[in-house]
Amino acid sequence: MRANVNTVQGIVFDMDNTLLQSHIDFQAMKREVAGYLIDSGVLSASISIADHTTSTLLERAKAQGLTDEMYDAAMRIAQKHEVAGMEEAGLETGARELLSTLAGKYTLVIVTNNSYQAARHALEITQIDHFFDLVIGREQMQAMKPSPSGYLAAKRQFPQVQEEAWLSIGDSWIDGRASMEAGIPFISYGGSQEALSDKGVQAFAHIQHLLELLAYV
Repeated sequence: MRANVNTVQGIVFDMDNTLLQSHIDFQAMKREVAGYLIDSGVLSASISIADHTTSTLLERAKAQGLTDEMYDAAMRIAQKHEVAGMEEAGLETGARELLSTLAGKYTLVIVTNNSYQAARHALEITQIDHFFDLVIGREQMQAMKPSPSGYLAAKRQFPQVQEEAWLSIGDSWIDGRASMEAGIPFISYGGSQEALSDKGVQAFAHIQHLLELLAYV
């Protein structure tokens, strides 16, 4: 799917390692959540944790009978890691300049698997929260990325943005998969194109510096 760069009206941003240089230890978070799910009996101890993100582990657990109480407990583990990692969050190079250029011209949305509380806190301490028209955390999604739920929620929230006028940017395959399934062209920031291809993600473009996004809007 290709974007018509002359008609972009709305942009969806991932947050961690796209706009923010967060210090969340995602591997430690994944291991602790996985340990809890295995101890709770909803995941097998033989599961290959390396093949999953925290969100895909949780989706697997849901299919195996994860209860609401277990889910909430797993989310408390995740939020503990998120809040700790956001305390010293900084901005990716060019983030503030990019957002200053885009704000007021486009509808700007954050879609993150982080809790809404952790996301708002991070955006406030880095002083970029005022640039965004909407922040969607995992509580506002039916399922976390790579589910398209958060992106579809953004579309519903801003019906004035034409269906074909959205664009998204993120650093991970889960961002790309979610964006593609929501019908939004995806721009990959940093990272490995091979890693995206291995997960079946086809990016509209690849950039290495955030200000390169301006060429596509």
